[in-house]
Amino acid sequence: MSAGTYDVAHSMAAVLGTMLASVAALISFQSPAPGGGIWLPDAVTQPSKRAYELYAMHYSPLWIFSFGVIVACNLYEVFTKWTYLVVCGGLSLPFLLQPFLCPSAMHDSPDAGRLWAARYSTKANLWLSVYSFIGNYWYTHYFYSVLKAQYSMPAHRLNNVPIALYFATHFYFSSYHVFSNCCLRKVETAYLPGFRRNLLFALVVICLSYFTAFMETLTISSFPYYSFEDRDMAYTFGSAFYGIYFIVSFPVFYFFDNDIDSKQVRLKNVTLWDTFSSSCGAGMMILCLLDFVRLWLDVPLIVGDSKMT
Repeated sequence: MSAGTYDVAHSMAAVLGTMLASVAALISFQSPAPGGGIWLPDAVTQPSKRAYELYAMHYSPLWIFSFGVIVACNLYEVFTKWTYLVVCGGLSLPFLLQPFLCPSAMHDSPDAGRLWAARYSTKANLWLSVYSFIGNYWYTHYFYSVLKAQYSMPAHRLNNVPIALYFATHFYFSSYHVFSNCCLRKVETAYLPGFRRNLLFALVVICLSYFTAFMETLTISSFPYYSFEDRDMAYTFGSAFYGIYFIVSFPVFYFFDNDIDSKQVRLKNVTLWDTFSSSCGAGMMILCLLDFVRLWLDVPLIVGDSKMT
C-alpha cells in the first residue's frame, strides 16, 4: 500500500468513524417510541409504497450482480457504444416498465387497481427519471470541472455525457432512494418526535449521503474508463461534493406522496405534473448548492457541446 493510499484510507476511516460515532451519540439521547420503529412502510397504511420498495429491494441485487460480473470479468473491454446502451438501458427496464407491466409490484400493491397516471410506482419512476436526467445533463459537468473527471469509453453522448449513464443512473438512484427511505423511516418511527429526533434525522441524511457517494466512487474505482485527475481527492472531497445530491433528494423522496393510501378525503392528489415539479425543484436546489461550492473554489464551469452522436 502506497503512502498516498494509506493516507486516504486513514482519512476515510476517520470521517466515516466520526459520522458513525455522531449518529450513535445522538441515538443515545432519543426517547424511544412504542413499537421500536419500522424499516418498511406499514402494510396497512402505506401498501403502495411498501410494494414499490419491496420490488426495488428484490431487483437491486440482480443489477448489482450484473455490474459486478461486468467489472470483475473485464467484459467492458469488448463493449461498444451500443453495448453500453443495451446493457444500461436493459437493466433500467425492470424499474421503468414495472408500473405498466406489473402494477402490483409482485406484492399486492393497490396500484393494480389505479389508472396508470395515479400509481405510486409511476410517480416514483417519473420523479427519479427527471432527477437522473438533470443529474447527468447538468451535474456531470461539475464533476468534469471541479474534480476533473472524465468518461472515456465509447458512447453515444448528449451534452457530452454518455447516454447509457442516463439509464444507469435511474437504477442506481432507484435503489439508493429505497434504502435511504428505510433508514429515514426507522429514525422517524423509532423515536418520539421533537428537536432531538429532527437533529438525528438531519444527521442521518448527511451521513447516508456521504456514505452512498463514497461507496459508489469506491466500487467503480476499478472501471478504468471513469477517471479522475486526483482519485484520492475524489474519495474524500469528491464524496462530499457528490453527497450534495442526496442531502436534498433523500428527504424529498422520502416524504413524496406519503398519503397516497390515506383513507381520508384529500383536497388534491399528487399528479404527474406535481411529481415533475417536485423533482425539478429538488434538482434546482442541488444545482445551486453545487454551484455555490464551485464559486467558493473559484473553478470555472465548462459545459460540453449539445451534439448527440
